[in-house]
Amino acid sequence: MDTDKLAVLLLAHGSPDSVDEIPEFLLQITRGRPLPAEVLEEVKHRYSLIGRSPLTEITMKQAELVSRELRLPVYVGMRNWKPFIGETVRTMMADQIRHAVVICLAPQNSRTSVGLYRSALTADVVPFTVDFVESWHDHPLLIKAFAQRLRVGRDQVRRKTRANIPVIFTAHSVPQRTIAEGDPYEKQAKETAALVASATPLAPDQWTFAFQSQGMSGGPWLGPTVEDTLLALKAKGESRVFIQPIGFLCDHIEVLYDIDIAFKQFAEKQGMQLWRADSLNSSPLLAAAIAEIVRERLVPMGIRI
Repeated sequence: MDTDKLAVLLLAHGSPDSVDEIPEFLLQITRGRPLPAEVLEEVKHRYSLIGRSPLTEITMKQAELVSRELRLPVYVGMRNWKPFIGETVRTMMADQIRHAVVICLAPQNSRTSVGLYRSALTADVVPFTVDFVESWHDHPLLIKAFAQRLRVGRDQVRRKTRANIPVIFTAHSVPQRTIAEGDPYEKQAKETAALVASATPLAPDQWTFAFQSQGMSGGPWLGPTVEDTLLALKAKGESRVFIQPIGFLCDHIEVLYDIDIAFKQFAEKQGMQLWRADSLNSSPLLAAAIAEIVRERLVPMGIRI
């Protein structure tokens, strides 16, 4: 197959570009089911506090960096916002793409994220062959990228405070029933955290793990929460904490609001200080990780790039 017929397709959640787009965005998430007015207002309030979500802009930059690494076209499709996955597939068809390696920008596999992205991709007939990457939570370059961000951020804080600050690794929570039904997400998220801790390196007593951004419906969600974890650290005499979200690859509402505003305010009320690692965003190591995954998937086809 000619390499000009090959492509990479990156899939992500999607995010509105302005507060005014939030009602339509939420209807995309719920598939048309209206949400209570108070939920809508709360989401609008949170977005207003961060100004805007840079998720789409950063994802496009990530695609550009991967394209530069591979010298292949890299497309972006969002499940819940523009550019929608279906629209991107039609663009790829018009560009006469014959085969695509598809990677979700959610390294840990859950049917609530990766599974839904795959369903959105296959909702219509895809006019080219697809190699869908189920998960890449333990890829060495991904781990190296997270560890690099953690070392830089934590060392800066340690130089200021002269304290050995514990780390909380976080990932987005999912309903407990999802895990009970065999979803690998919890195991993979904790594996990512353990690998980053080892690569940093952190001793076992220097880090812990929590799930963040629990939903408000659908029964119990996976914990422990960040708030409960902060209280547990406070009970042990800790007054400072450093957070690294390892379930997210770029800045968006769960990072810029949940961590930078909500968790920081919660910590301050407890007399604690809270910092976080920079998100990977346009990290060259992240782009290299994605590019290496693509190369690995093309080798069985006899293609080396």
